[in-house]
Amino acid sequence: MTFRQFAFNNVLRNKQIYAAYFLSSLFSVMVFFVYGIFAFHPALKEVHPSVTVGLHFAEGIIYVFSFIFVLVSMSAFLHSRKKEFGLMVMLGMTNKQLRKMVFLENVLIGSIATISGVGIGLVFAKILLMTAESVLELKESLPFYMPWEAIILTCGAFLLLFVVISFFTVFILKGNKLIDLIKGSAVPKKEPKASVVLSLLAAVLLAVGYGVALTVKGDKVVFAMIPVTVIVIIGTYFLFTQLSVFIINRLKKRKGLFWKKTNLVLFSDLAHRMKDNARTFFFVAIVSTVAFTAIGTLVGFRFMLTNSLAEERPFAIEYSSSVENEQEGEHIQLIEEKLDGLSYQKLPVHIKNVSIPSLATEYVPLTGVISESEFNAIAEAGGRSEKQVALDGQEAAYLYYQSTMMEAEDIEEVRTIDFAGKEINQKTAFGSVLMRTFDDYLIVDDAFYDAITDFEQETFYVFQVDDWKATADMGEQLLEDLGVSDTNGYGEHFTFSNLGYDWYVINQSYGTVLFIGLFIGAVFFVAAGSFLYFRLYADLENEQQKFAMISKIGLTDKELSKVLTTQLALLFFIPIITAVIHGAVALTALKNMFNYSMLESSVLVLGSFTLIQIIYFIFIRHNYIRRIKSYITN
Repeated sequence: MTFRQFAFNNVLRNKQIYAAYFLSSLFSVMVFFVYGIFAFHPALKEVHPSVTVGLHFAEGIIYVFSFIFVLVSMSAFLHSRKKEFGLMVMLGMTNKQLRKMVFLENVLIGSIATISGVGIGLVFAKILLMTAESVLELKESLPFYMPWEAIILTCGAFLLLFVVISFFTVFILKGNKLIDLIKGSAVPKKEPKASVVLSLLAAVLLAVGYGVALTVKGDKVVFAMIPVTVIVIIGTYFLFTQLSVFIINRLKKRKGLFWKKTNLVLFSDLAHRMKDNARTFFFVAIVSTVAFTAIGTLVGFRFMLTNSLAEERPFAIEYSSSVENEQEGEHIQLIEEKLDGLSYQKLPVHIKNVSIPSLATEYVPLTGVISESEFNAIAEAGGRSEKQVALDGQEAAYLYYQSTMMEAEDIEEVRTIDFAGKEINQKTAFGSVLMRTFDDYLIVDDAFYDAITDFEQETFYVFQVDDWKATADMGEQLLEDLGVSDTNGYGEHFTFSNLGYDWYVINQSYGTVLFIGLFIGAVFFVAAGSFLYFRLYADLENEQQKFAMISKIGLTDKELSKVLTTQLALLFFIPIITAVIHGAVALTALKNMFNYSMLESSVLVLGSFTLIQIIYFIFIRHNYIRRIKSYITN
């Protein structure tokens, strides 16, 4: 048997421990390759160059994270194999041969993971391209093509990564003495102790971080973000290294709980495992929090923008014309021609801009006045009947623009308004998005409105269409026909907007960001789960020996399963639950910042990831218990 064959067989013999490392590496390669397929797609590069830039940026993030993930995983894996290495050295293997063997093993696994990731990506390429068409809502299809550029980039980048990581492993092994290798992890452990001060500090830091994040609102959230993040990260570190051990030790001192049934076995080395794995749990919690928060934020923004757009825009088409606009009639006729064949309702609002001394400022010398009947008509057509007003000749209503994403503001009510030689009583003041000209208006009764003679007139047209999403293509064509080059719909002396087209643009742009962020978050999440899987299996040999001895004094299979399930659940879900809480607080802070509830998106994201983690736990638990029971029976 050659040395290369020996290294290959060594990988096969350790396939259970290598499984998480291999599958996670494979997943990272596959996601990187998928991004490459899209980034180099000729149709996407031509139509959406900004998307390809974002995809290449995402590839860079995945690549950097994959490097850190593989390096940490390999370091922990080598630590768990110290006994094996020590035995090989005793049998005559030199340190140089040992490092060469580990180098070949790592390159072998990396090469197989790279080739497998590219192969699986190619198999599912067409399905992924079709999924992207739906998510990005592309008008043109993304046909399958042979992504040679993506294949070359992926293979070159990850083969280089695994070679570099393999060189790092050589330095990790360098300097280990034989006695240290033989002892491995069998060195007697002292009873883990926790600092009361640091444990208390962990609780205080988390409480302060959560308190600030949940109470600040508006722009203050941005200023509080960095200090709160630092405080919570430090608090999380002490949570796993100090507070968790402190709580376990306190529970062990409660004899009624500690000596109850199998709790003695459960708690006997739980503190040791929490202390040994504290850094891993801390890393998993932070990485999972990043994944939760990033994806939750992206999904939340998409929900917020699309939902608020539909809430704020009750009309499919809006057209505002100033007094200088000589093409008003032509434009309105063009819009009606495009709407021909659809059921729609056209409603004009004639705005008289007049000077009102009691309301005028140096910045806004004119105030728009609209009639009660025209305002009530658009309020009813837009589904805002509660905004309708009933006025007499001596009354007015003050209407100001109020976005659904803005915190409600208190408008100082002006009781009397000097206007056209009369004193008008302001009956009410309220915010609305019906008049999306972003100006404030006075609503007066029709008789008083008709009596106003000295004014400059503007006209605001709304077109109510039940199926407003069907007008997206029409809206895009109208922007071109009207000669509107500004993306906000501003033309010369007029503005035009189409709800369907604006909704499509927002949905597509955030669909792109979500598509990119979803896979990055998935890589982070899979890596976090893999770290937990790896740490559990790194301690498997010691656990097998421990439970084999305990079973000899009467521990039944049922009790064994119960102890292992409880212990695994604590070790597996404590960092995940911590991440879920961190993520929920972060998303609540975003809700306070934008004054928009992200409950729906938060539940969707956090619930989905929690469900995946539960399924992952069930799979790991089944295999872990099976291997320990198999060792005991043999």
